Amino acid sequence: MNAQAIAPSSAQSKATVVFVCILAALAGLMFGLDVGVISGATQFIQAEYKVSDHTIEWIVSAMMFGAAAGALAASWLSGHLGRKRSLVLGAVLFVIGSLLSGMAWSPETLIASRVVLGMAIGIASFTAPLYLAEVAPEYIRGAMISTYQLMITIGILVAFLSDTAFSYSGAWRWMLGIIAVPGALFLLGVLFLPDSPRWLLMRGRRQEAIDVLQRLRGDSDVVSREIADIDEQLKTPQRGWHMFLENRNFRRSVWLGVLLQLMQQFTGMNVVMYYAPRIFQVMGYDTAAQMWFTALVGLTNVLATFIAIALIDRWGRKPILYTGFTVMAVGLAVVGLMMHNGIHDQGTQIFTVAMLLMFIVGFAMSAGPLIWTLCSEIQPLKGRDFGIGCSTFTNWACNYLVGISFLSLLNGIGNANTFWLYAGLNAVFIVLTFWLVPETKGVTLEQIERNLMSGKRLRDIGR
Repeated sequence: MNAQAIAPSSAQSKATVVFVCILAALAGLMFGLDVGVISGATQFIQAEYKVSDHTIEWIVSAMMFGAAAGALAASWLSGHLGRKRSLVLGAVLFVIGSLLSGMAWSPETLIASRVVLGMAIGIASFTAPLYLAEVAPEYIRGAMISTYQLMITIGILVAFLSDTAFSYSGAWRWMLGIIAVPGALFLLGVLFLPDSPRWLLMRGRRQEAIDVLQRLRGDSDVVSREIADIDEQLKTPQRGWHMFLENRNFRRSVWLGVLLQLMQQFTGMNVVMYYAPRIFQVMGYDTAAQMWFTALVGLTNVLATFIAIALIDRWGRKPILYTGFTVMAVGLAVVGLMMHNGIHDQGTQIFTVAMLLMFIVGFAMSAGPLIWTLCSEIQPLKGRDFGIGCSTFTNWACNYLVGISFLSLLNGIGNANTFWLYAGLNAVFIVLTFWLVPETKGVTLEQIERNLMSGKRLRDIGR
């Protein structure tokens, strides 16, 4: 029986690839759960252990430190163990880290537990977008990778709601430990994922790669063309660090990935995610209101991400980034202005919250999902693990700097100046998007690579 006779129908293959992508994107749920859960727990941890703001910064940022280390290790892991096994390892570490966080008996053990959690998130945040880029066809690639960011936002929302429920009793250990349950479910789901066809070809497992693509594409001609494209790219002998040293064009894509992740983190979004209750406290709200408004932040984040998923393969990457950075700059500038002038009544409180939510919308519809998409698209196949490893490490290193500096900035330069600082950075990112970021809508990964290696300007490699 020939391949065409046993090939699944187009509808079946599309359903299969969407299911596989959503299952892999659940790695983002783990990411979001951990980002969100610490936000509501910090005030109760601080009260129980009687520690300073600086210690709280360390507890919050320990996860990002571990994630940076995990992202570095993930480059090697995904190349040698494969994308699927790397996700399995990340899930195992996530469950262990969650349980240890809930049982922590001192600030030091809590910090160590969150480093383990961070390693899990670092591995997953590197591997999941890479896997998604390699299994999704180009016509839905942007939407499927954006689903990863959607899962992050859902995880944050679920964590915020869980924190709100536990906040009435102050049970911060349950806040941190309960996320081991979805972590275990994710671990079970990952076991059913197929290996990446691109990774299988890189490891010389050709027939397995063809079989996986046949299930995901449902058209033997499409499979043959995709296999041929990957084979062509694999002829290049360079890879990873050696390719970075020897190939100027590859260095350009690596540095662009680094810049993109720096831009994402210094929008100020994770300031809000990690310290939302503290921000609402500055606005004059009590503990109950702080928690419910934090949950509203999470809900807005989820809903606005659907804008990106709907528009990314229609509008393209750059128009959405322009819109998002503009919205974020305006939103934070107004929040800073309100804090400068003083928030004295309910009307100014609500208006300031609305401007903060506008900032959330700007991020969730643009830099949140699109940066991950672009970083997975611009790296050539032979250096993709190394390139995405560098950009993911940058994401977590910058995330760490944001997390460990925010309370110090509030206490040092003041509330208004802190928000104006981030507003100004978002304005700068509009200019950087124009000069350096390519439009990759509807372009195959192989075509992007050909344009990059031919020496085209970075902003033109998607043409």
